[in-house]
Amino acid sequence: MENLPERNLVGFKPPPKTVWTKRTKADFRTGMLFLSPWLIGFFAFTLYPMLISLYYSFTIYHSKRSPEWVWFQNYTDLMTDDKFWISLNNTLYMVAIAVPLGLFASFICALLLNLKVRGQAFYRVVYFLPSIVPTVAGTILFLWLLNPQVGLVNTVLEKIGIDGPNWMADPNWSKPALILLGMWGMGGTIIIYLSGLQDVPQSLIEAAELDGANWFQRLWHITIPMVSPITLFNLITGMIGMFQYFAQAYVVGGGDSLGRPLNSTLFYSVYLYQNAFLFLKMGYASAMAWILFIIILLLTLLLLKVSDRFTHYSG
Repeated sequence: MENLPERNLVGFKPPPKTVWTKRTKADFRTGMLFLSPWLIGFFAFTLYPMLISLYYSFTIYHSKRSPEWVWFQNYTDLMTDDKFWISLNNTLYMVAIAVPLGLFASFICALLLNLKVRGQAFYRVVYFLPSIVPTVAGTILFLWLLNPQVGLVNTVLEKIGIDGPNWMADPNWSKPALILLGMWGMGGTIIIYLSGLQDVPQSLIEAAELDGANWFQRLWHITIPMVSPITLFNLITGMIGMFQYFAQAYVVGGGDSLGRPLNSTLFYSVYLYQNAFLFLKMGYASAMAWILFIIILLLTLLLLKVSDRFTHYSG
């Protein structure tokens, strides 16, 4: 047994040791020099804020004296905070409804924009344009469109005999209105789906046609499985983005009445912002940030775990 390692090493040639010549050292210094802007940015603006927020999450933050270490008090306080659960429920509502609805609508639009019709490029530009409109401008535009007295949407609904809702003043309609706003700017997701549709092998489509498959059968058995990696990507990025939903809700709240009406637009990031920068409860907000990080991490890992059941990577 003592000679076994020596027998296994018979014929084995260890890799040659790296010789640090002057040229190698100079190349290493040059490489590190080019990497240094990214390294500085990573340590200064990503790693350090993450570590300091983890520290603050176990403290009560004081602006004029050192933070007071309180162990898990911020986390236990969050469990009994009604607004914390309201904001989490509002955010989960958007994740559960807005993300799947946006994916479905984006895929349908991408299918239509992939049809070989006259003016195809024009239609693609028209659908993509809203996604480059600044978020604040787009939200203000929608606030006007959804105005219950002079808004275009309620005016059109009135023409066809429907009494339009009081969108942003009714807690039952405020989140659906924000979902409509999100679907208006889904041009980026449409473009990603379009790129995936370009890679669907035409040979498979033609073979299915020869076998007598109709349009829906080709869509269900070929197109949707072939773009499933795109769907997974859009699902994960959409979910992460929705958990960080902030700008639209901030504009709707007008800055001084965030969460209106009746906390129906009080999303997780909005409540985190309130605690951090309006109430100056940095420790409390840091604990919220780490809980959000853990929720997103767990849901992302879960999606990746179950993605094998609906994602196909081979052609």
